[in-house]
Amino acid sequence: MLLTATAMAQIPGTEPQDPVTFGGYLKYLPSVSIPESGDKLYDQLIHQRFNLEYRFPASLSFAAGMRNRLFYGDSVTLPGYNRLIGFDPGTLDLSWNWLDSGQWLGNSSLDRLYLDWQPGDYQLRIGRQRIAWGMTTLWNPNDLFNAYSIYDIDYAERPGTDALLLGKAFGFAEATEVVWAFADDWEGSSLAVRYQFNRSGYDIQFLAGKNKIDLIGGIGFAGSVVGAGLRGELSYFAPYKKEWEGAATHRTTVATLEADHAITGTRNIVVKIAALYISNPDSPGNSLSYLSRPLTPRALSFTHWTGYTDFGIDLTALNRQSFGASLYDDGSWYLLASNATSLADDWELLLVWQHFDGKSGSLFGEDPTDLLFGRVQWSF
Repeated sequence: MLLTATAMAQIPGTEPQDPVTFGGYLKYLPSVSIPESGDKLYDQLIHQRFNLEYRFPASLSFAAGMRNRLFYGDSVTLPGYNRLIGFDPGTLDLSWNWLDSGQWLGNSSLDRLYLDWQPGDYQLRIGRQRIAWGMTTLWNPNDLFNAYSIYDIDYAERPGTDALLLGKAFGFAEATEVVWAFADDWEGSSLAVRYQFNRSGYDIQFLAGKNKIDLIGGIGFAGSVVGAGLRGELSYFAPYKKEWEGAATHRTTVATLEADHAITGTRNIVVKIAALYISNPDSPGNSLSYLSRPLTPRALSFTHWTGYTDFGIDLTALNRQSFGASLYDDGSWYLLASNATSLADDWELLLVWQHFDGKSGSLFGEDPTDLLFGRVQWSF
């Protein structure tokens, strides 16, 4: 009996779960920005993150995630850069610059801070959390609460929002969620419901509610056709105010469709194509203001049509090469190349090249720029 008990204790999954989970990473990321006209900008970033979860009895847990970043370089001296890094879009200001001197800028921000209670098929979560309603992998018009930039290579966790989430599971792949995102006033808050289910091998969802001053409705799906992944999302935004924050409002439809195909084997080749349509895109201003402003689900791009493709291949078991390109109907284009290498257990090297360009008169063609990054990451 003692031998049997000892053997059982060693079987994975039979041991009592540790109530505390703690992890994170430490990164060093040097970079250089090379505009076609103007001076080069040299920057360095030390980026540390921790993720903490504590599980109480009775299906209750607490989670926190924090980013600590130390910037040094030419970009820090640009007007407004410190405000951009320190900006917190949430109801609570959980981001603060603790160093701002010359070419040095230090910032800490809490992008996860919530309580989660899951008794049976129900869920109640309150606090700063990631509410991921997107079903596609590139652009997410269904992701009403946490829009993110495809150009950001150093934020895999993606942003969170201050909200109350109520959920109920009904069966296999069928559930509903109601989310209220807090704000100081009604116009700044969001309230939406999602219902998702599975039919004939496809995951399908419907959305409805209010996103700030927009009444919204949406649909999304994910499945496969003849061995290729196929996903899509559509959201319709109808503002109930004629003006908002000093600008006229307009209705718009945002839709995306993407497909990918994987050739498994030694090289693990994956090819993806995607298209994004915005019926009434917002004016982007210039490329700098567009790339630095917070995105919203109704403004995931600056043109009516945007196309994208990428290709990834394992050069070795420890090295993966990827190429990507976006084309915008104003004549702009964006190119991306990255190479990820596993240096050792929990150590990774990432090299990235980004190129913004376009024909004369296009947004990215106004100021063609190359960005080069090198990142060493240790995860714990």
